[in-house]
Amino acid sequence: MRRPAPQPSSSVARVPGFRPLLAMSALGFSGYALLLPAAPLWAVHGGAGEGGAGLVNAVLMLATVLTQTTVPWLLRRVGWRLTMTAGVVLLGAPSLLFMATDQLGWLLGLSAVRGMGFAVLTVCGSSAVAALVDGPRHGRAIGLYGLSIAFPQLVLVPSAAWIAETLDFRVVFALGALPVLAVPFAVLLGRCLDGDAARAGRPVDDGGPGRGRVLLALVMPSLVLLAVTTPGGALLTFAPQFAGGAGAAVAGLLGFTAATALSRWGVGGLADRFGPRVFLAPLLAFCAAGLGVCAGAIADGGPRPVLLVLGMTMVGVSYGSLQNLTLVAAFAAVPARRHSTASAVWNIGFDAGTGLGSLVVGFIAAGTSFSVGLLTTAVVCVVAAVAVVLTRPSR
Repeated sequence: MRRPAPQPSSSVARVPGFRPLLAMSALGFSGYALLLPAAPLWAVHGGAGEGGAGLVNAVLMLATVLTQTTVPWLLRRVGWRLTMTAGVVLLGAPSLLFMATDQLGWLLGLSAVRGMGFAVLTVCGSSAVAALVDGPRHGRAIGLYGLSIAFPQLVLVPSAAWIAETLDFRVVFALGALPVLAVPFAVLLGRCLDGDAARAGRPVDDGGPGRGRVLLALVMPSLVLLAVTTPGGALLTFAPQFAGGAGAAVAGLLGFTAATALSRWGVGGLADRFGPRVFLAPLLAFCAAGLGVCAGAIADGGPRPVLLVLGMTMVGVSYGSLQNLTLVAAFAAVPARRHSTASAVWNIGFDAGTGLGSLVVGFIAAGTSFSVGLLTTAVVCVVAAVAVVLTRPSR
């Protein structure tokens, strides 16, 4: 399953199967990015409050997390090609049905179906990176893969709310079906990976002894990721509501997503050279500082647009960097045959954090304010940073 010959860093994109992976991921995350801010706004359009709007993405992520636990099993049973093809269809096709209703109950059901598809895309995407590229280049490969999923978010997350409010929600929902166009790339990538697995003569994850130790080794990367994706999910979901206008929301989300894309790509070489752990606590502290700036920007009758953009950009640096670093740490912590398990656990941490940010900050804001909700997530980042410092690295 692993590619045999090491190649120079510039050749990562030329590894067989890597370009279909990038294309599939870019199209899949385009649909995800468009609906992340637009679907909660559509719920508000139908009469839902802040709590109901937060439920839309919370249900999306709950379905994602529950399905992610089954993806390694699916890869063993039906293979990469069928699993990934079903995933991109489940993620993209329900977007068209959002045009039919803005009632919260239906939106939650459609979000759950999309979450199932998103689970397949995320676990298979990061697992494929480890399957296609040798370990010493995982940081750079994950950085390039991260760029392919962050660039659509850079362009589409800030513009989704503007498109919905300026043009029409139906335009967003039509574009949200873009993952369906990824089916040919899923087939190409699946053929490559299924062929590798067959030649290796073993399943993707053999489920043998040591599963408990594997999961224990993944606890710290997953908790760090959970800590940073919780505020990230809150900003992605609620920026159009607390920014006070479409212009401020677009600017803030542009700063956030641009910082995410560049930092996730740029930190890859540093992770390969110095290892990921040394960067974890400082980036968590930097994220907490950025959240404090965001909270101050929207407190006391804000928002203050310049301060909000600065704070969201700071959070984006930590959000993108820690995505790369924690995935590198997760792959390094387990044997190669357990990479699909590591991918599933990492993605569960990512999407659980995104869902928690949407749900918790939404309900805190309903009772107090968005500023209080963001400060709560800042405290979580500080606690996680202290835990990293006090915990010895596993050997």
